[in-house]
Amino acid sequence: MAESPLTHRTAVELRSLLAAREISARELLDAHLARIEEVNPAVNAIVTLVPELARERAAAADDAAARGEDLGVLHGLPVAHKDLAETEGIRTTMGSPVFADWVPARDALVVERQIAAGAVTVGKTNTPEFGAGSNTFNPVFGVTANPYDLERTCGGSSGGAAVALATRMLPLCDGSDLGGSLRNPAAFCNVVGFRPSAGRVPSSTTGAAWSPMATEGPIARSVADIALFLQALAGPDRRAPAANTESPEVFAGSLERDLTGVRVAWSPDLGGLPIDDSIRSAMAGIPDQLSDLGCDVIDACPDLSDAREIFQSQRAWIFEMSSGPLLDEHRDKLKETVIWNIELGRKATIRSHVDASRKQAKLFRRVGEFFEDVEFLACPVTQVPPFPHALEYPTEINGEELETYIDWMRVCSDITCTTHPAISMPAAFTPDGLPVGVQFVGRHQADRSVLEFAHAWEAATRVVDRLPDL
Repeated sequence: MAESPLTHRTAVELRSLLAAREISARELLDAHLARIEEVNPAVNAIVTLVPELARERAAAADDAAARGEDLGVLHGLPVAHKDLAETEGIRTTMGSPVFADWVPARDALVVERQIAAGAVTVGKTNTPEFGAGSNTFNPVFGVTANPYDLERTCGGSSGGAAVALATRMLPLCDGSDLGGSLRNPAAFCNVVGFRPSAGRVPSSTTGAAWSPMATEGPIARSVADIALFLQALAGPDRRAPAANTESPEVFAGSLERDLTGVRVAWSPDLGGLPIDDSIRSAMAGIPDQLSDLGCDVIDACPDLSDAREIFQSQRAWIFEMSSGPLLDEHRDKLKETVIWNIELGRKATIRSHVDASRKQAKLFRRVGEFFEDVEFLACPVTQVPPFPHALEYPTEINGEELETYIDWMRVCSDITCTTHPAISMPAAFTPDGLPVGVQFVGRHQADRSVLEFAHAWEAATRVVDRLPDL
């Protein structure tokens, strides 16, 4: 069998080759830059490219290896950062005309940690305006296409990252997740997206510093690559008051685990949400597949009543906190859904915010009790398959009308309200070749156990190996 090209190797494999000095960081970078040149024009995933900076950092990585220095866990690996993350000296647009020419003077913490771990920044990945909505397009860079069907959406808001991975332009990318922005594009592009527990990957740039709702995190092509990435991204920081204090070393070592007897709850619609028939059909065999892994599968779902109200309230509060001043100064430059979300936050009262907070506390307790009987919950990642990117967002599912631009993502956003770790894994394909993902949710703060479970699923199914044909 012919050896896989470097761009098709996993991050774990590449890191091993770099450590053994069987390849150089320069060689690896050149292979990925050539792949970007070949593929990116068709999909528009990487929107700002900094090859000269990348070559400087690759050369520095090779020099460090030649001197026998201790190498970081991401030594020499090419990465790109979501265009919501500040990058020192690199254009960061937020997908908005307001920031079309902004060049930050500092790195976001998630970027800082990758560089400290030896990663080589090649550029920025596309995102919807301010990360609002799971369809990656904006007036600065345009649309990012799904590589499995160039007329369809790749999801979002970490859509550029998911596409860069699916097309083998990069081995690792960072992203962020409020309502499903790591999980949704991973499902639409047949890669792996992990929403970690609140505070697991700390942030120093968010205005809502104590909120557990929005989180940054990894997106990759395998679960082992996610674990590798978390060794660089996770861990406390004095600038992040809600950071998880557990050492990132918890993600080191083998992810192998015997799942015999592990209790898993399966819910095909997360308690009655509308699910497109093509998704239901594609996921029909998942309970049997889990049983084949040795799991004890039951039909069950936690009581997530009030999750929609909680999420809408908390999201509106976050939008007003982070983007409210922009509405006052640049209303004419903001898209309608962003304006709507900010204004929803402004209309909210202290009473409504308190009510939502109380309901979230009760929801957290109910979900905790549910997970006393099972270790994992399995459910869909998306309620619809990838839709035409010319459609901004779905307005109905199976004839059921949806009230807002984010209601079609509730299978992810309802889970967000629990603050439990959740991973999107490749699961199946529709008859017309569109990826479908399964979401595995774990116990509170049990991030590593979710990765072990997902690793066993990945090894048994290998759906992740089906690549797009560009």
